[in-house]
Amino acid sequence: MMLSKKIITMKNFILSLVLMAVTTSYSQELNLPVFTQYLADNPFILSPAYAGIGDNLRIRANGLTQWVGIKDAPDNQSLYADFRVLDRSGVGISLYNDKNGNTRQTGAKVSFAHHLILDYYSQQYLSFGISYNFNSFRIDTGNFTSTDPGVTDNRYSGNNNFDISALYRNKGFYFSFNANNVLKKNINVERANEPDLLSNFQVYSGFTFKDGENNRIEYEPSVFYQYFASDGRSTTDLNFKYRKYNRYEDYYWIGVSYRFLNDQFPKPLSVAPMAGFMKSKFYFAYSYQFMFNGLSSYNSGTHSITIGFDFLQSVSNCPCTQSPVHD
Repeated sequence: MMLSKKIITMKNFILSLVLMAVTTSYSQELNLPVFTQYLADNPFILSPAYAGIGDNLRIRANGLTQWVGIKDAPDNQSLYADFRVLDRSGVGISLYNDKNGNTRQTGAKVSFAHHLILDYYSQQYLSFGISYNFNSFRIDTGNFTSTDPGVTDNRYSGNNNFDISALYRNKGFYFSFNANNVLKKNINVERANEPDLLSNFQVYSGFTFKDGENNRIEYEPSVFYQYFASDGRSTTDLNFKYRKYNRYEDYYWIGVSYRFLNDQFPKPLSVAPMAGFMKSKFYFAYSYQFMFNGLSSYNSGTHSITIGFDFLQSVSNCPCTQSPVHD
């Protein structure tokens, strides 16, 4: 009887892995996995309207390993760079490589943003952004142990799409709306069972304010909402960060993110503590995400590391550039 129960449990576990792997491979083109990378002082991950938001060249590299302890779990590497040009405009580029079992996806985004001054004295700014995206997807059959008559080679397909976004800022308050993958995808015969509607919509908003007594301490509560048009799923992140500067504008920060499915609130989908620092324009951040789904007993969570550099300070003297609130 005990052996029978163990076999049933193992079958359910394997089925969960298969279903989640298939779901993840379909959702890769909906959007790259968004965990806590955007909180590592890099909201450009979410929105092209953040391209060139600062007065410098900003580079961030992310490494993310999901479900550590499970063989062939999703693994992702990405590189982001954005730069202020023409005083009130910005450009950016992002590259990524995503591995999930025997599926491989790589892609790139090229972004442009323009930043407007709505009111100089009250520090109100409005930004618009657009990205051109190219994604390539293939199945790696090199690890297959048996011949599948339906998959005889490394199937490859490509997809072109666009993201559009808008960002409003008023002193320490920010609100962005993003529409990702606004075009439908062309479905080929091999992938006819996948959704052709890849659009997902995101809202990211928060407020950064100073400590009443210490001008170099900041608090930043924020919220991130995602809605996937293909199946109506949606999630929400509730975030909080504490940041402390020194006299040289170096700083460290700590924070936490709480994610839930909107149809299952307040049951958590994940909780992620995180920390990072900026020292002499070198940036480092780490996040550990505890999962609260059916696989939580079989893995040690999701790890995310961000490293980066800031170059060419003061390339723009426009007041619409992002800067510490205490300046």
